[in-house]
Amino acid sequence: MIAFNRSRGNVLGERIAGAITFLSRGRGLLGRPALEEGEGLWIAPCRIVHTFGMSFSIDVIFIDNEGRILGLHPEMPQARITRYYRKAAGALELPSGVIGRTGAAAGDIVELTEVLQR
Repeated sequence: MIAFNRSRGNVLGERIAGAITFLSRGRGLLGRPALEEGEGLWIAPCRIVHTFGMSFSIDVIFIDNEGRILGLHPEMPQARITRYYRKAAGALELPSGVIGRTGAAAGDIVELTEVLQR
């Protein structure tokens, strides 16, 4: 998937994997050594995220059903937990620093687009 911030006209990630099953949502990024630039994980449904057991920090963006950013957690360190976002459709996990570099903010509209593989 590609995550595009329509409000700011920039790409948040172009290699976004989906975690939409019970097992894939539970596993999340656990066991990964890092997220490379351009990578990310879309977890849906998801209203809260933790980084227990992870070996790197991440940026987390909570998005509602209309694509609106409800909350952001930039450079979230290991062994932390976000607040609960009742209206979130899912959470976008990105490499640490993406929020700061792209200027993503609450209220921005994010589009998640499937990419057809050849």
